[in-house]
Amino acid sequence: MSGEAGGSGDEDTDRVRIEWRAAMRTPRKDVLVRFGFGAGVSLVAAVVSALFGPYVGGVFLAFPAILLASVTLVAEEEGLRRARDDARGATLGTLGLVAFAVVVTVLVRHHSAWPVLVAATAAWAVVSLAAYAIARAAGRGGDERSGG
Repeated sequence: MSGEAGGSGDEDTDRVRIEWRAAMRTPRKDVLVRFGFGAGVSLVAAVVSALFGPYVGGVFLAFPAILLASVTLVAEEEGLRRARDDARGATLGTLGLVAFAVVVTVLVRHHSAWPVLVAATAAWAVVSLAAYAIARAAGRGGDERSGG
C-alpha cells in the first residue's frame, strides 16, 4: 500500500472495490466460520421470535451476523486497521438499512411491494453512499491527528 505513487497510499484504502480473486482465495475454514455465525444468529432470532413475537425477533434478524466473524478473521489475517475499516463500512451500510426500513414502513401500506422495494433500495444506496462520502471527507484530516 505505501509504495503507491502519489502519496502514502492511505487514500487508496478508502476506495470502494470488489476483489474477486481475494474472495476466491478465502480459506474454507473462514467461510464456514462466517456461515456458522450467520446461522447461529438466525437461530437465535427464530427462538426469540417464537418466544416474544416477530417484532422482537426481527431486531435480531437485523443483527449483522457475519460481521463479528468477518472482523475477527480480518483482524487476525490483515491487521486491526483493515478490520476497523470493515467495521466502519458496515456501520455506514447499516445507516442505509435504517433508511430502507423507514421507506418500507411508510410506503408498504399504500403501494404494491415492487415499487416500495425499489424506492427502499434507492434510499439505502443514497444514504449509504452519502454517509460514506461524508465520512471520507471528514476523515481526511482526522487520520493525521490520530496517527492512523
